[in-house]
Amino acid sequence: MNDDDQGFFTQAMADVTPLPKGQQTLYLKPQDVVDKLARREAQALQQENFLSTGFLEIIPCDTPLEYKGEGIQQGVLDKLRTGRYPPQASLNLLRQPVENCRQALFRFMARAEQDSLRSLLIVHGHGRTDQSHPNIIRSYVAKWLGQFEQVQAFCRALPRDGGEGACYVTLRKSLTAKIDNFERHAKRSR
Repeated sequence: MNDDDQGFFTQAMADVTPLPKGQQTLYLKPQDVVDKLARREAQALQQENFLSTGFLEIIPCDTPLEYKGEGIQQGVLDKLRTGRYPPQASLNLLRQPVENCRQALFRFMARAEQDSLRSLLIVHGHGRTDQSHPNIIRSYVAKWLGQFEQVQAFCRALPRDGGEGACYVTLRKSLTAKIDNFERHAKRSR
């Protein structure tokens, strides 16, 4: 700076008081970077969620959960019931509101299909009375699982995995798993 500029500067800054040396404003970036793509996918999933919360037929506590889709052999359900298909992933729905359970189950099933998982464990709880909250969630889970096309069968879990308060679910093979399986077996036949 030349002398004229220095004079103009000191004249302009005559009434300014400097900041104290001890205080500094430090701006930090947020720890969790919000992934806009993941947020959009979550919103799309929420909008596409077809699971209904309408009329619910309460399943009595003493009735075990069990479902077998059309064309599924009894042996698949028997193996599922005896725990021969170890769960590849699990979902805990204990002590959650119905709407949270609905959203969590829908996301869990979409993720399982995306990851080509075949065997799942869903912990829903088991109430002492038919009108208790865990039994209502249990009844909703049975209703919702029947609404998924990829669900082949489900039944109550073994005591080591939650017993009446949980259920095993087996899913159909994904398209990529079917292609991999076909390629693997086609190579042997050549």
